Amino acid sequence: MTGDYIQVTKTGATSVKRLASRSNQPIGLLGGTFDPIHHGHLRLAEEMGAALGLDEVRIMPTGVPPHRPRPIAGASQRRAMVELAITGNPRFRIEAIELEKTGPCYMVDTLAALRAELGDDTPIVLVVGADAFTGLTRWHDWQHLFDLCHFAVALRPGYANWERTLPPPLEREYRPRRRDQAQAMSESLAGYVITRPVTQLDISATRIRADIAAGRNPRYLLPDPVLEHIYQHQLYL
Repeated sequence: MTGDYIQVTKTGATSVKRLASRSNQPIGLLGGTFDPIHHGHLRLAEEMGAALGLDEVRIMPTGVPPHRPRPIAGASQRRAMVELAITGNPRFRIEAIELEKTGPCYMVDTLAALRAELGDDTPIVLVVGADAFTGLTRWHDWQHLFDLCHFAVALRPGYANWERTLPPPLEREYRPRRRDQAQAMSESLAGYVITRPVTQLDISATRIRADIAAGRNPRYLLPDPVLEHIYQHQLYL
């Protein structure tokens, strides 16, 4: 099946480029510091993967984030925690591409590297929250992201009117790219935006780290093997 690749020019005009037939199913990509990974991350990845019919969701720990403090746990520790968390889930795999970099990691560079690895047969679906998508104009070379991936925007309760908060430049990109059917992401390499509601789990890595530092037990907020790893390696104390 042949898909349409949408481009929105700086003047707001929309052009369509026909793409070759797609043979591979899209893969999902969920990035984050995962410092540590917890059930909120995992439930988000599971629900979005199921809602979009994704056979594979890659959990990608951030390397050196350019606009926020470095993660407290090192790259090897965060990689180990992600691997422990996703063991036994056939939908999940780790994507360590950013952990192998020493400099700042920009999503546009990461996606370009993944696109070079995957070729032109596998669409990439970047899973983000509505708050992150609303702030997309602050990302480095943000408009080029639509050339490299689709966006799956996770809508938690309370985000019913989130579209009204989009900055005008992002709204101009968003409106013609908006799609309702997940199948659209299998028919084009990149360029679409789809939204799906997800369960709100009031869990944060900040809270987990604070509980551990204060001697409180954060059990049931994150997988037991991850918590055991944290205690074994005395992380966040």
